[in-house]
Amino acid sequence: MKERNTHMVTGAFGFSGKYIARMLLNMGLPTATLTNSPNRQNSFGSKIRVAEFNFDKPAKLVESLQDVKVLYNTYWVRFNHKRFSHQDAVENTLKLFAAAKEAGVEKIIHTSITNPSLDTELEYFHGKAVLEQALIESGISYSILRPAVLFGKEDILINNIAWLLRKMPIFPIFGYGSYRLQPIFVEDFAELAVREGGNPDNVIINAIGPETFSYRDLVEKIGDIIGISKPIVSVSPRLGYLVGSIVSKFVNDVVVTREEIVGLMDDLLSVDDQPAGETKLSEWAYKNRKRLGHSYSSELARRIDRTRAYA
Repeated sequence: MKERNTHMVTGAFGFSGKYIARMLLNMGLPTATLTNSPNRQNSFGSKIRVAEFNFDKPAKLVESLQDVKVLYNTYWVRFNHKRFSHQDAVENTLKLFAAAKEAGVEKIIHTSITNPSLDTELEYFHGKAVLEQALIESGISYSILRPAVLFGKEDILINNIAWLLRKMPIFPIFGYGSYRLQPIFVEDFAELAVREGGNPDNVIINAIGPETFSYRDLVEKIGDIIGISKPIVSVSPRLGYLVGSIVSKFVNDVVVTREEIVGLMDDLLSVDDQPAGETKLSEWAYKNRKRLGHSYSSELARRIDRTRAYA
C-alpha cells in the first residue's frame, strides 16, 4: 500500500490556508489544496497540487483525498448571501468529512470558532457546533481549533476598523463596547495547525492570542496606533446595523450582520483560557500602521472575483 504523506489544505489561496500551506512547504512536506478558486493568483505555482472541491461529485472529491495524510480544513462562509449560505457551508463540510473518511485520511485539523453551540439560534455558531460534533463522531483523528478573530496582512476586521476610523467623522459601536475579543495572529494560527498535524491525539484548542480587548478598547488602540482619534459613540444594535448597512451599500460588501452584532455583544469571541499564540495585535498593528486601513478589504469581492489574489 502506498504510504500517505500529502498534507492537504482547503483554501490555500485564501487567508489562513495560505499561511498553513506555506509553512508545510517550508517544512518540505508534499502539499496540496482543495479550492473553489483554482485560477486565483498565488505565490505557490507548481509547488502545490491543486484540486477543486467537487462537493457535487463525491467520487472526484474522494479521489482528490486518496493519498492525503492530514487535511487542514479552513472552509467556511462569514455570512449568508444569494451565492452562498451558512447551510451550504455546513452541508459541504459534511461531504468533505465523509469523503475524507472514505479516502482514509488519518487526521483532520478543523477550524471552528470560540463558543460554538448546538443550542444557539445564531447560524454561524450553531453550524460550527454541528460540524464539531460530526467530526468527533466520524472516527477520524481530529484537532479542532477555535479562533475568535484572525489578524494579519490580508485580514478584514482589523483593517476595516482602521479604514472606518480614517473615513468616518465618528466611530459607532454597539452598546458600550465592553464585549471582548482575543485576536490571534494568522501565522501563529498556522503554526498551531501544522503542529497539530503531527499530534496523534484528539484535542479541542481555543486558538486565542495573548491580548484581550474590549471592542471599545480595540477601536481606541487602533486609532492611537494609526494616529487618528475619532469620537467613539455608543449606539443601539439596531442603529449600528443600519449604519453598517449604509456603509455596505457604498463599499458593495457586507460590513456587519445582525448575527455578528449579537455574537459580539453576547461575548462569544472570548474565552477564559491560556493563549495559543504569542504575537500581540498591538505590536503587529504598530509595525504595519502606515498601511493599515488605507483601503477597504471586501469579503464579498473575494468571494466573487475568483482570480485576484487577496490584497
